[in-house]
Order: sequence, then C-alpha cells, then structure tokens
Amino acid sequence: MTTRLPLVSALALSLSMALLPHAQAALPLSAASEVRSLAPVLEKVTPAVVNISVSGSKVSRQRLPDAFQFFFGPNGPGQQLQERPFQALGSGVIVDAKEGYVITNNHVISDADEILITLIDGQEYKAELIGSDKQSDIALLKVDAKDLVEISYADSDQLRVGDFAIAIGNPFGLGQTVTSGIISALGRSGLNVGNLENFIQTDAAINSGNSGGALLDLEGNLVGINTAILGPGGGNIGIGFAIPANMVKNLTEQIVEFGEVRRGVLGVMGGELTSELARTFGYRSQHGAFVSQVIEGSSADKAGLKAGDIIISLNDKPVRSFGELRAKVATTGADKTVTLGLFRDGKKQQVDVTLAHADTETIAADTLNDALKGATLSKTDSKDKVKGVKITEVSPRTPAARAGLEEGDVIIGVNRKRVKNLNELRKIIQDKPDVIALNIQRGNSSLYLVLR
Repeated sequence: MTTRLPLVSALALSLSMALLPHAQAALPLSAASEVRSLAPVLEKVTPAVVNISVSGSKVSRQRLPDAFQFFFGPNGPGQQLQERPFQALGSGVIVDAKEGYVITNNHVISDADEILITLIDGQEYKAELIGSDKQSDIALLKVDAKDLVEISYADSDQLRVGDFAIAIGNPFGLGQTVTSGIISALGRSGLNVGNLENFIQTDAAINSGNSGGALLDLEGNLVGINTAILGPGGGNIGIGFAIPANMVKNLTEQIVEFGEVRRGVLGVMGGELTSELARTFGYRSQHGAFVSQVIEGSSADKAGLKAGDIIISLNDKPVRSFGELRAKVATTGADKTVTLGLFRDGKKQQVDVTLAHADTETIAADTLNDALKGATLSKTDSKDKVKGVKITEVSPRTPAARAGLEEGDVIIGVNRKRVKNLNELRKIIQDKPDVIALNIQRGNSSLYLVLR
C-alpha cells in the first residue's frame, strides 16, 4: 500500500538527531580514509530543515441515525456537518534565507488555520502560506526571520541509482532526525499518491512526520522533498519516495512569480511503453513515453508530433515513462519551450515545442471521445457562475448536438466525479467508458446528459 506520509500528533518532544550507523560503512573505500563522517556536511545543512506544526479544523459529514431519518422521512436531512479541530506535525526546508521561503508538502499544511515553524535551535515563527499545488503536493511558506540558513538545489536529473542519499525530517514528532541510504530508483509513477508522479525512490529511513523534509546528496544539496512511503501502517520498510528537486524548483518559482502554478500542457495522449510496443515500432528499449494520439490544434500538433512517436527525452534528459513525461511537462510551466527527443520510423530526432497553458486550452471535444464530436471545449472564466469545462460551440447534426449539448453549457461533472478543468475531464473520459453521464450547468439549472 502506497500512501502519503501520515502526519503525527503534535506532541512537545525534545529535539534529537540520529545518524544511521551504516552511513559511514556505506561510503566508498577510496573515500573512507578522507571522509570518516557526514557530520561536517550535516552541521551546515541541518539548520535549514525545520519542524512544522499546524492546527486548524476540518469539516466532515456524518450520516444521521436511521431513527432520525425515519422520523423526518425521505426528504429530511440525511447528513450533518461536523467541524473538528486538528493538530499535526511535518517538516520543511528553507531554500531562500533572505526571503524566508520554506518548502513543504501540500498535505502537511492543507486546511491549516495556523502554521508554526520551529528551527533547530528551538526558535518558533508563524509562517504565511504563499501558494500550493495539490497535484504535485508542494507548498511554499514564508517566515519573517533573520539569520536563516538555506539549502541549495541539486540538479535532480543528474541522479543515478546507487547515489548516496541523506534524509532529514521530524519523524513521529521526535525532533530533527537524520537517516541515510541510497537512491533506489528514479521516475517512479503509478503509485496513486498524487496526480503528477515522478518520484525518487530511496531506502533512507522515512517515517510519519518526515513529510516535507529534505532528501540530500553527500554535498548537502537538495535532491528531493520527502513525501510518501510504501509500507503497512505508515512504518518504514526501506521504500520511500521524494519529489525531485527540479520539479520543486520549477513549481515554487511559478508560485513566487505568478502567485500560482501555471501548468504546461503538451497535447498528447498515450501510455507506458511496453516490450510489445517497443518491438512493434522497432525500438530497442522499454524506456520512453508512447504517443497514441496527438490532440488537434495542440502544442504537440503544431510542433509536428505524430501518433506512434516514442518520446525518449526532454531537454536532453531521459524520459523513462509516460508518467514521468506528464509530470515534467506539467511542472515545467506554460509558455516554456522544451526540446523533445523522439524515436520515429527507426530514427531519432528532436523537435522544439512551446507548451500551452493547461487552463487556457481550447480543443475539439472528439479528441477526447467520439461521443462528444461536434463540440468545442474551453476553460471557464471569471464571467461564468461555476468552474468547469465550457461548451463554446456545437455543430448541428453531430453526436454532441444529438446528445443535447448546447453552446454555453458548462460541464461540472462526469460519472459523478467533479470536473473543474480540461485536464480533469480528459483524465476521466480518455479511457472511453461505456457510458458518459455529463453533469451540465445550463444557466441556473443543473441537468444530466447521458452519452453512449
């Protein structure tokens, strides 16, 4: 079972730091005589890893007893809302000492009314939330404090399996704790932890409360933000996951510049490259992203990508899977130009693509599903009463028109799942379900249209 790192109860426990004994033994023999301890590196970087304490309240729905429903009948209230206070702990990393910027996981500070940051010397500060991104599970905080210490970013695209790694965080509320291990795998996806997955896997011990903490190289540079573990009951079994530093850096720079993440979109549909697909297209590796469809009018279409292409690199960095491609494109940011390496017709080539904005895209609906053919879709704007996917045009005598779609309709849900943008709509219907039940907002009315 793969889960985000669960938060732990906010107990006032003393600070401590423990270094796993195998760290020293794990060093290469050639370096053992020169580097006998990680302590010199840790003395420089541990002040930049902070403990985060959050408090707030969550609203939950509770089903009313059957006797209550029997008394009021079928039209009576079936649920009641309850507001419950909560407290939790996590970790964070100072990446800009001058501005006071601290990175953590979105799930650490989600729903928090108050965020407190505690430095290694015990000083405590209130933190302001600058922005967050739920899909990538990143949040950026700001503290007003002097003499902070920051950690520099490493180029996470240069990581190799077998590189040594150091994890620092606040497991189980014990206080700052250091563990060590290696990079176990790269480009992990399909874990159902978040929407954008391109994780670094490590065997450095990561536990509850390490969320938002630092994964470092032996020079003390940030290679990732710890976010999830694989294990029963939230305990460590040597399989932890971190968000790559390059993704984190791209996202936080967008938050600082724009106040939000401006997600990029390529405009292709596809999947993982299986051995059968690779053989069919004459490709001798199973690493890459297979393109099954290029959306008409998209950035990929304009750049000349074709169905059947295998994307093998982005900006000269290898692409191992479709999940990794999706995560890298989305976090690179809109309006950025990237160079894609392709394998097509037995040859390798490169194309430059300027990424569109995920929320400003206008597409022909039949690129998502034939049942919507004849409709043109776009995002909603501030003039629309609800947030969703807007029908901007419906051609007569088409499947979309026969289904009852009208210009100005707003799709707010599909098959009982809320839809707020084109990406969410695409994710639900790209698997071509047998029935598509569209929840439509038309003026002041809400209705369902069923497409088959």
